[in-house]
Amino acid sequence: MNEVNVIGHLINGEMVNDDVRTQAVFNPATGIAEKKVALASKQTVEQAISAAQAAFPAWRNTPAIKRARVMFRFKELLEQNADTICRLIGEEHGKISHDAAGELQRGIENVEYACGAPELLKGEHSKNVGPNIDCWSEFQPLGVVAGITPFNFPAMVPMWMFPLAIVCGNCFILKPSERDPSSTLYIAQLLKEAGLPDGVMNVVNGDKEAVDVLLSDERIKAVSFVGSTPIAEYIYATANANGKRCQALGGAKNHAIIMPDADMENAVNQLLGAAFGSSGERCMALSVAVAVGDEAADALVEKMTVAMKNLSVGAHDNASNDFGPVITQAHKDKVEGYITSAQTQGAKIVVDGRQPQVKGYENGFFVGATLIDGVTPEMDSYVAEIFGPVLQVMRVKTMQEAMQLINDHEYGNGTCIFTRDGEAARYFSDNIQVGMVGINVPLPVPVAYHSFGGWKRSLFGDLHAYGPDGVRFYTKRKTITQRWPSSGVREGASFAFPS
Repeated sequence: MNEVNVIGHLINGEMVNDDVRTQAVFNPATGIAEKKVALASKQTVEQAISAAQAAFPAWRNTPAIKRARVMFRFKELLEQNADTICRLIGEEHGKISHDAAGELQRGIENVEYACGAPELLKGEHSKNVGPNIDCWSEFQPLGVVAGITPFNFPAMVPMWMFPLAIVCGNCFILKPSERDPSSTLYIAQLLKEAGLPDGVMNVVNGDKEAVDVLLSDERIKAVSFVGSTPIAEYIYATANANGKRCQALGGAKNHAIIMPDADMENAVNQLLGAAFGSSGERCMALSVAVAVGDEAADALVEKMTVAMKNLSVGAHDNASNDFGPVITQAHKDKVEGYITSAQTQGAKIVVDGRQPQVKGYENGFFVGATLIDGVTPEMDSYVAEIFGPVLQVMRVKTMQEAMQLINDHEYGNGTCIFTRDGEAARYFSDNIQVGMVGINVPLPVPVAYHSFGGWKRSLFGDLHAYGPDGVRFYTKRKTITQRWPSSGVREGASFAFPS
């Protein structure tokens, strides 16, 4: 494989090739390793941190409106280069072009929110809290901060992090997934084109070696992470042990309750996209449908079976496909292993997506849409986050039983209920122990001016991602109390606590 196919790093505005260690980057539709990515050494990561630290003093003192203007130009460049970004996502992740476009748009919405930096960073002011005493709060940047992002959203998830961090006055080190790094790196280069000073945004590709440097280097003040729960726990514990602020978003097992009064046609249509879109490789994917009563369950399974016959799995560049391959051969084997285990443990495979035949892409990492009925809580396929195009159906007798299933699970990322009953919906949203809740909305991903995050073992840290919580995560409050005594007035010493 020749040198032009080695993906490097962006450090201090320049491309850096550190290919002592490399890893193959596959096109998951063909199963062919078409590129290599350099895995950053400790020295390379430290070089990026040094560049960010050097850029910080000037950037933090750049007026918020000027930082926002960079984001306005960045937004325009993202829109102008959307086709290229979506193609890069498709080539390395496998996401169908329309799905990649949706991902990019949600990322752009976070850039739009960041454009409001002058308003977002306005402090609080109180005049005359005491005689000639004023008090106010400011929100100052932390310094050099880092983001570690997953393979499943190479454009959107990084834009949950760096636009806000940067407009708040920080400098940023991004460590994207080594499985599909090209779109992320391309987006970072657009930020430089938008006028961002060198060193403010740096990208290092790598594996655990690079991550551990970011977690241990004292110059990194905060770390944002999205990925699996075991890694999120490691990131959070290690970052905290090293005195860093951290938000680490982990795994999910998202349930949809199907009530007897639900609009079943609408529920089925919504579940198709929520369960199988992006091959189920979403932390907000709906992987479990909990039907209340056998009548609702039978209707759901019957209608889903018919609707799934029309689903098409294939390559990213054919927009008629509904979803593409999973990310690696190992993950394909894992997903199919969970399907087999469900069958072995007594569930019924209603629609079997194992080993689909995709003409012209026989070596791709494809798993077809799969529907499993009769799943119970002790089954391995229920306990684990499958992260594939698999929808499992559970049958319960009451809404309370359905809610108990959800509340008992270790994850609490997203959930929804399909019902026509407002009272039931309100009770559900008030009492379910999950961070993001949908009412007839299967993917309740908050818009950019709210914040994203789950409960329980789906989130480690006090602040959620992006939106208002993102601003607070990337800034620290400073409160200033000031007095200018009147001319000629002198007070004696006081040893009582001031009031």
